[in-house]
Parts: sequence; structure tokens; C-alpha cells
Amino acid sequence: MVDKVVRLEEAVATIDDGDTVCVSGFVGIGTPEHLLCGLEERFKDHAVPRGITLLFAAAPGDGKDRGLNRLAHDGLVKRAIGGHWSLVPKLGAMGVRNEIEAYNLPLGCISQLYRDIASGRPGMFSKVGLRTFVDPRQQGGAISETCVDQLVELHELRGEEWLFYKSIPIDVALIRGTTADRLGNITMEREALTLDMLPIAMAAKNSGGLVIAQVERLAQANSLNPREVVVPSNLVDCVVLAPREAHAQTFQTQYEHAFTGRMKGVVDSLAPMPLDERKIIARRAATELPVNGIVNLGIGMPEGVGAVANEEEILDHVTLTTEAGVFGGVPQSGLDFGAAINADAIIQTNHMFDFYDGGGLDLACLGMAETDASGNVNVSKFKDRFAGAGGFINISQNARKVLFVGTFTAGGLQVAIEDGQLSIVQEGRNRKFIEAVEQITFNGQYAAEQGKGVLYITERAVFARTEDGLELVEIAPGIDLQKDILDQMAFAPIVRDPKLMDDAIFRPAPMRLRSHMLNMEIEERLFYDEDRNILFVNLSGLEIENDDDLQDFAVPFRLYLQGLGRKIDLISNYDGISIAPRMASKFADFLSTTENEFYRTATRYTTSAFLRQKLGQDLKNRSISPHIFETRQEAADYVRERS
Repeated sequence: MVDKVVRLEEAVATIDDGDTVCVSGFVGIGTPEHLLCGLEERFKDHAVPRGITLLFAAAPGDGKDRGLNRLAHDGLVKRAIGGHWSLVPKLGAMGVRNEIEAYNLPLGCISQLYRDIASGRPGMFSKVGLRTFVDPRQQGGAISETCVDQLVELHELRGEEWLFYKSIPIDVALIRGTTADRLGNITMEREALTLDMLPIAMAAKNSGGLVIAQVERLAQANSLNPREVVVPSNLVDCVVLAPREAHAQTFQTQYEHAFTGRMKGVVDSLAPMPLDERKIIARRAATELPVNGIVNLGIGMPEGVGAVANEEEILDHVTLTTEAGVFGGVPQSGLDFGAAINADAIIQTNHMFDFYDGGGLDLACLGMAETDASGNVNVSKFKDRFAGAGGFINISQNARKVLFVGTFTAGGLQVAIEDGQLSIVQEGRNRKFIEAVEQITFNGQYAAEQGKGVLYITERAVFARTEDGLELVEIAPGIDLQKDILDQMAFAPIVRDPKLMDDAIFRPAPMRLRSHMLNMEIEERLFYDEDRNILFVNLSGLEIENDDDLQDFAVPFRLYLQGLGRKIDLISNYDGISIAPRMASKFADFLSTTENEFYRTATRYTTSAFLRQKLGQDLKNRSISPHIFETRQEAADYVRERS
């Protein structure tokens, strides 16, 4: 039996000049702070190691001095390849000043790349990053002028463009867990996330490298539950026991049971947000939450959407996720970001990005720092400030619908809210809607070509990326179109017939969003395009539990159809509908008789594969064409082809 527990100094002494060191961590969660302290002290005392390469996915840092900020010393780091940089500003500043080679690749791609490194593959193909600054036709992810290697290549496969992310062999992996036995088996029962500890360890081991694990407690050999072991001993070379102050659960919280799922936390007592510009934006974004949908909320301004959803008591009808690997619960903010209170599930980060990249997200709500006339968004680089893209590119390119949220201007903005009206007391010094963004983190034209729904939500206006460009679609009550909007933009948006934002967003009382989402009147569910003779029906949130529920919907709906006076093409949204099994046959009968009487064509769409299969079979049994698609765009394309 080999006892793998060693002193900190012994562990970090294994890191040599020029090594590629992979560091785990998501903000402060899973960040091996004690190991980084030891590496920093060794360099300060002995000037070794020198010229190392850092590889990381999610900015292990606190925005000040902890995490990878500890390694921002001249000579220690030669190159850094990371996904999110905003919380490692000391290291990022070195990249902007060309003191190190700095690369920014999508967080999800780095997370997934660990697996390809582990399996000995040359790299990974992905569409994530196309037509952004990661695309080699732009910057290839290079941030510093000193960057010499091309880490991303453009290829064409079967007539489609793909990016190829090259594998990066790992010499040393610094990871973290909760408990280790003396053989080196690692568990993570007190960690808020599992992250990518296993694939990182595999990648280092199969690259011929070393794996060093930081833990907070030790156990006897062979005493750990094998089902709780995340990293087996065969992958671990040495274990370092960290003091309590160097092993906090996050950089903000020493330990919270509700982050681990070992105990349920109380969320009803969470204080509501104050009514200010941030809450206005969060409220407007929350009105887009899909019933029973899966949603990602980004860091910063989007975090408020979770707070509003909790206040409006709709969290049980939407699943909030974080790219770190959390499904459900209440996502946390600040230096707790990535964790969630009362999560339904916590999975590995690379698995979460598999789900995201494959189209699993119904909605994403992300920050917006700069936007231009094409609907391009920059959140990653601003002159001498380097934030990095994080998971933004994976998420924004692959979610079915995207909301970009942020104040209309920045730097000193002050607003007043009174009687459901918004007024600008002091305008921000910096425009956010500019002629051309400095760096393309999201490509508006590419999104339009894909038919993606994109909204840009501010406290005073809402824009949509249409086929023609960026269009103003909503204005806050009390706001002057010319003075408060057009005069504060560096370009002229498309302005057709913008409507007023709901004044409930600007009042202190709750918006009653739950009631609106689940108990919509029939008129709210219908939109008739008379020119194209298409009726759009939104069945999201409709519950058919008994005969009365069916009649409450069917009777006014048929009366509406009779009033149109002609047969129409129907497109129905079935996302979030709830039909009791005992009512499925009766609901299908209603659809069948209604289609025969009132429709020329009928298409339906839902992201639920089960509902598509079940409803499709019920319609087929009644000799009705089961045209049930996965997206609204597919349904609309079908109608267009038939008309």
C-alpha cells in the first residue's frame, strides 16, 4: 500500500519549468486554493517553476487576489489558455499587455476537450465559435499579440463548416475534492459542484502527467463508498490536506448544506430585489420564461431573473440551470455563482455542455455589454479589460431562444420609477449600442440565418434581431423615443410600431406572473395573421385535467374559429402543456373534429419528444396528419411549403 498523502511543498515541487498545468475550479468552487498558494510561494522563494502553460475552463478566481490571480508573476507563466477570464484580472492584464500568450476559447469546448485529451484524440470538432472571435478567420481565440500557435482550425465536413479544437497534453493537473483515503481515492460530498475533476485527471494521467489533489479531510484506506468516489486512486499521484481557510466551499461561503443537496434550504425567506433598473430588466426577461422549459442564466445581470422567478413563485414551472452542471433549484450569484440552493441534480460540466450544444436549452438569458446594428454582442474584451467568453458562446449559439440583458447605457446611469412610469434622472456616460463591437462574442447575422429568436432587453427598450436587422419592439412607459433611445445610440435601429412594455414591470407589487403564465385567457393565446391566413396558438401552461378543463378551452376556441369565417392554417405551440393521461383520447378527439371543420393545414411543435410521439400517434389513429415538429421554425417552414 502506497500512502499518497504528502506535504504541500513536496507536491508543488513536482511542477517543472515549461509544464502545462491544468487547474480545476468554477469561480471558487472546486478551486484548489491551497495548491495555488503553494505554487506561488515556491516561485516567490525559489523563482521556479518558470514558463509554465496554464489550462483552465472557468476562471478559478475571485476577481482580486485568489485563485489563478496568485500566479500572475513575471516569469512564472508563459502561456494561459482559458474559457472565462473576468475573475482572474491579474492574469488577464498580463495577456492584454502581451506579457504572456493569452488565448480565450469557449468554456464548454475546453471542458469537453478534456475528454478528448484523455482518450488520445487529436482534438474535437464543434460548431461552437463559428463567426465569432474564436473563428480563425477572425482571431482564432488569440488575445495577445505574442500568441504564436493556432489552437483552432476551420474545416469543411459534408458541406458544413466546423471548428477543430486541438488537444493540449497536460503535464500536471491540480484538482480538488472533499475526502481522500490514503490510497488517493477522492470523493466530493461537500463540494457544491463536481465540475470536470474526473476528465481532467484522466487527461493528465493519459498524457503521462501527474495529478495532485487538494482535500479537506482524510479517511482510512479502502473505507470510502466506491459509488461516491469521483476520482479513483489509480489517477491520483499525491494528496494534500488543506487547512479550513484554504478550502471554503465557495469564495463567498465557507459551507452551505443546501449547495450539496445534503439538506434543503429555505428559499421563501429570500428578500425580493429592490425596484430599480436591474429588477425592471429581470422582470421583463422573466416574462419570456417558458412553462416547463429548461433555462440557463448567465452571470451578472441575468442572475436577477432567478430572484424574480422565485418571488413570482414560478420556479416549480421552469428548470433553471447553470453551465457548471446544476439542474433546478435557485442559482446563486456573486462569488457563489455556479452553485444552487436545492438543486434537482448536479452533473459534470462537460456533460452539461453536451446537453447545451445539442439544443437542450429552451431559453438562455445572458449579459450584454456592447451591441451593434447587426445585433452582434461583445461581452469578452473591451480595450484594456479582458473578461473572456466563458460559456457564453456555447450557450448563445445553441439555445432555442436567447435574451441579452443589460442597462441601456453604463457609468452613472440613474433612473426613477413612479406610478408605473420610468424616467431617466441621469444618463450613463458610456453607450452600449455602438457602431461596431470590439469583439464578436455573439454573431447576430449568423443567428438570424439560423432562425433563432433573439431579444435585447434593457430598462427602457426591447429590441429584436429580425431578418432585416435590429428592430425596436418595445418602449418603457414614460420614455421618450427620440431623447432617451435614439439619441443614445450610435446607429439607427429599425422602428416600425413599437409597443409599450407592461406597466406591471414598473410597479412595486408582484406582477402575478404565475397566474399569467398558467391561466391565460383564450384571447391571450391566439394571434391571427390575416394577410397570411395563419393562426398562431400558444398552449404553453394549459392544463387539461378533466372534462371541465377541456370544455373551458374548447368552447371559446371554437367560437373564435367560427368568427374568422374561413378555414385557416394553424401553428400551435405545445411546449409546457399538461394533459392528464385519462384526457389524452378526448383531447385528440377535439383536435380531430376541430381540424376537419376549421383548418386547411395544421402543424404543431413541442420540444417534448414524448408528447410528439404520443400526440402524433393519437392523431394518426384518427386519420389526421400528425405534423408535429420540434421548433416553431420547422412548423412555419412546413406551412410555407404547403401554401
